Amino acid sequence: MTASFEGLSTSAALELLSVGELTPTGRLTEASNATLYCTVAAPGGAEAGCVYKPVAGERPLWDFPEGTLAGRELSAFAVSDALGWDVVPPTVHRDGPFGEGMVQLWIDGDTGVDLVDLARDTRHAGLRRMAVLDAVINNSDRKVGHLLPTPSGHLYGCDHGVSFAEDYKLRTVLWQWQGEPLTGEALEGLAQLEERLRDPDSPVAAELRRHLTGPEGYAVLRRVRLLLHHRVHPYPSPDWPAVPWPPV
Repeated sequence: MTASFEGLSTSAALELLSVGELTPTGRLTEASNATLYCTVAAPGGAEAGCVYKPVAGERPLWDFPEGTLAGRELSAFAVSDALGWDVVPPTVHRDGPFGEGMVQLWIDGDTGVDLVDLARDTRHAGLRRMAVLDAVINNSDRKVGHLLPTPSGHLYGCDHGVSFAEDYKLRTVLWQWQGEPLTGEALEGLAQLEERLRDPDSPVAAELRRHLTGPEGYAVLRRVRLLLHHRVHPYPSPDWPAVPWPPV
């Protein structure tokens, strides 16, 4: 599955995000950490909107004491890319006006979609892929507002900074498939991901080593193997709130 962003392929988008000139034009004030809206422009004329989250603007979190939230965003893109599902928009690590951080392509969502209704959908294939991705990365903050449906019908998700904890902390609004069998597509993607995670030279394994602790990286592989073994969507933990607050 190859995504395209107004004529840009995924590889072209990553190139633009990596080398283009980054110019902040505003701040997303509802975000708890410094999150800037920027334009990124290449010398050849290509230009796009993007989100820039500098590491210097992060607030320390007691339950994510190791690494950076930006690094977890990058790890989420690496897992999404290895699954081949394009759930997470193209994301890079680079220097910027306020230091190193995460830069992610801005996705113009379809404003005609009711996100609350979308989050309850049981038949949306893209939403179901997202639920599997969240189980793999142990996303502890999948809110309704993190869903980015596009006019073309593709669904992206954003804000994966509080993911990849070693302990099971899955919190999401997408519990409608709990206990149901994983789709054939999900099992195929998970098997592919498991193979790539076992290869220390694969891009996804290298990216997780770069941004996560050793135990956190191993926990990703363990979760993938558990999903492949049980072949069902996971249940909420009885020891952790199942839904983030606020859910929207």
